[in-house]
Amino acid sequence: MSEWDIKKLHILRTLREQGTVTATAEVLLMTPSAVSQQLSNLARQLGVTLLEAHGRRVRLTDAAHLVLRHAEVVFAQLERADAELAGYLQGEAGEVRIGAFSTAVPALVVPAVRALRRSHPALEVRVREAEAAEVFELLSAGAVDLALSLAAHAPSARDPKFALLPLLTDPLDVALPAGHPLAAEPGLRLADLAHEPWIFGGSGPWSEITTAACEAAGFVPEQAHSAAGWTAILAMVEAGMGVALVPRMAVGGRGEGVVTRVLSADQPRRHVVAAVRRGAEEGPAVSRVLGALRDAARARPA
Repeated sequence: MSEWDIKKLHILRTLREQGTVTATAEVLLMTPSAVSQQLSNLARQLGVTLLEAHGRRVRLTDAAHLVLRHAEVVFAQLERADAELAGYLQGEAGEVRIGAFSTAVPALVVPAVRALRRSHPALEVRVREAEAAEVFELLSAGAVDLALSLAAHAPSARDPKFALLPLLTDPLDVALPAGHPLAAEPGLRLADLAHEPWIFGGSGPWSEITTAACEAAGFVPEQAHSAAGWTAILAMVEAGMGVALVPRMAVGGRGEGVVTRVLSADQPRRHVVAAVRRGAEEGPAVSRVLGALRDAARARPA
């Protein structure tokens, strides 16, 4: 029977995800030569060729993909084993590391942590803010145990590494200066703002969300200003420099000079999801944190 080495299989999986030996070594805090040596040893143990030259790089062989297909089942089972071992503690103690995008931290993570401090004071939650797409890289690398992201940036539901759990539908409202002629317009629609100057990020998820919502309403928004942080965006709206689409989770700190309007006819929205490595959702500590996040999501105003 071939010798299956979990550590070496993890290196092979990371190479598939990162694409190069150098990037794999950086993620795993190894040297490139050590990565190559470990993969050569794995190939000898299994008796198959795992890598082949492709220009100046290497790529995985069909045999390597076959090995990884079975290895994913092993990794998921190991996660379940860890979850069962943690079950002896009944989820009353331990540590859960959360990676979350910026607006999810004050809107969902902080209320969940407050509730857990009251109900399970020995359960420690560590929070790491990251971009919505980046949290899946952190989760895959084992840097966090639970990720909060957006469904638009989540891997396919068929990805064997992750279990995705719907958490919240977050409506997108439009922010206007308080004195704007349309600030009190009944039945306001996105199309009514087609000729307004818009404020949104130059690239990344929020740029895509804003442009997609406006294009669905029949126009391409004119980007007058670019900003990534909601404090900066809302400050510019308050100053009369333009209008912006803002997630309802982000508008709690808006100034008195900003009016947010619900776009009930257009109904733009984004979907917030929680993700864990497949099998880990059965762990009591992670399950308790997920429950607290669900409670925080349900407690938000409709």
